[in-house]
Amino acid sequence: MEKTVALSEKESFDLNQLNDLLLSPVPGVTPITLITRFAGGYSNLTYQLTTSNKNFVMRMAPPGANIQSAHDMGREYKVLSLLKPFFNKIPQPILYSTNTQITGTPFYIMEQLEGIILRAHNAPKLAISITQFEHCSKQLVETLAQLHAIDIESTQLVQLGKPEGYVNRQVEGWIKRYYNAETDLIASMNQVAEWLQNNHPKEQAPSLLHNDFKYDNIIFNNDLTEVIGVLDWEMATVGDPLMDLGAMLAYWFEQNEEPIFKQYNCTWLPGNLSRSDLIAYYALITKRDLSDINYYYVFGLFKNAVIAQQIYHRYKQGFSNDERFGSLLPLIQLLGEKALKASL
Repeated sequence: MEKTVALSEKESFDLNQLNDLLLSPVPGVTPITLITRFAGGYSNLTYQLTTSNKNFVMRMAPPGANIQSAHDMGREYKVLSLLKPFFNKIPQPILYSTNTQITGTPFYIMEQLEGIILRAHNAPKLAISITQFEHCSKQLVETLAQLHAIDIESTQLVQLGKPEGYVNRQVEGWIKRYYNAETDLIASMNQVAEWLQNNHPKEQAPSLLHNDFKYDNIIFNNDLTEVIGVLDWEMATVGDPLMDLGAMLAYWFEQNEEPIFKQYNCTWLPGNLSRSDLIAYYALITKRDLSDINYYYVFGLFKNAVIAQQIYHRYKQGFSNDERFGSLLPLIQLLGEKALKASL
């Protein structure tokens, strides 16, 4: 069960209007008695709506966010609504509202799935056995393969993006973001950017992409035997499925890697598949050609470095006083070096 915190003084919602909205589409539900916020996260805000007989989750963009980008709650609700009939490992979407008098910004409500999310801070404390972790990591791969097997044409999911040229657009876009946020000369990042532009992979048949598929966004049942939910669909689109796998690999750090990476995932704990085993298992299940998978892994590392660089750039520009952001440069350099080594 994920922990929630009390609302701050700045977080004020119209409970009566929320209840009026919720009671209509959910027969038998009792009124909301408490609203709390899920702690953590750096993107959209997520709240727990508590009633006497059922809990719900409300998602909304942070104050001042550009809702035409990754914070578009209407689009995220649309993804869930289109996907639910064909993939049951997501919460049931309940409603979407543009009534800004209720929360100050558009939002949507979905059912709350009860289970365990394995994170860097909690997984080491759960005494998970080697056998359990092996099963969990295989479950992640199997779930990703299920997503990639969905027919995007017959399900209308194809309308979520433009699959043609997806890899090239992503590579060029993230390289541009890097140079727009550059603060220090990092030779490895420059070399990786050039390598990505000169070594495009073979085009894969397009599929649905989650775009942030990792332990943090997966809910297991309480005995860790199966995945019951995939969360955070704000960046979902359609395109090359190996972009999803490459992003997952870029977060998949192993026991013998630099200690700093253990802060960001629990994949280094004993029992988890290695990256090479994860690749082999995905290939076995999907029968896809993974001869170019290294390209997608390198891009995933580069993209993670760019995200950190953007945060560091904002700190250097004086838009944040958070000292965590001010200490990101060594991580960016390390990711650049790792990406460069993987490209050789």
